[in-house]
Amino acid sequence: MGVFLGTHENRFDAKGRVSIPAGFRSVLRAQQTEDNTLMILRPSHTLPCVEAWPAAAFARLTEPLDRLDMFSEEHDDLAAALYADAYPLDPDREGRIIIPDILRDHARLTDSPLVAFMGLGRTFQIWEPEAARQRRAEARQRSRTVTIPAARAEGGHTAQ
Repeated sequence: MGVFLGTHENRFDAKGRVSIPAGFRSVLRAQQTEDNTLMILRPSHTLPCVEAWPAAAFARLTEPLDRLDMFSEEHDDLAAALYADAYPLDPDREGRIIIPDILRDHARLTDSPLVAFMGLGRTFQIWEPEAARQRRAEARQRSRTVTIPAARAEGGHTAQ
């Protein structure tokens, strides 16, 4: 299974379409299942960008909903947060998409002629290019202090 790598900038055309980078399209197609849309776009909960999920990965993201009482406030809140602003999209033959206005507004793309596609491994994000540069710089700086816990071996002991 491929992953989304790199940051790529593309321009909106006169009709408001933007091309998904070819490498990203390849990863999306490799993960697409029959009768599923190619990807799901949704606003990030915490950042001024659009998240792009392969449909199968989005389905896995929403699986925890099944563990909540369907009639609970928690279920309704999480369902609204995940689904209400999610948009399934398939690109045209040239690999172009039209980003819904609500998502363009969220990512501050309404006045930008360019879009930055930022790979995050199993997903990617769509940013206004200068905001993407700032985000990558901040992430590099903060990542210097991140410690990843050791993998746990069977039996609950930390591998050494």
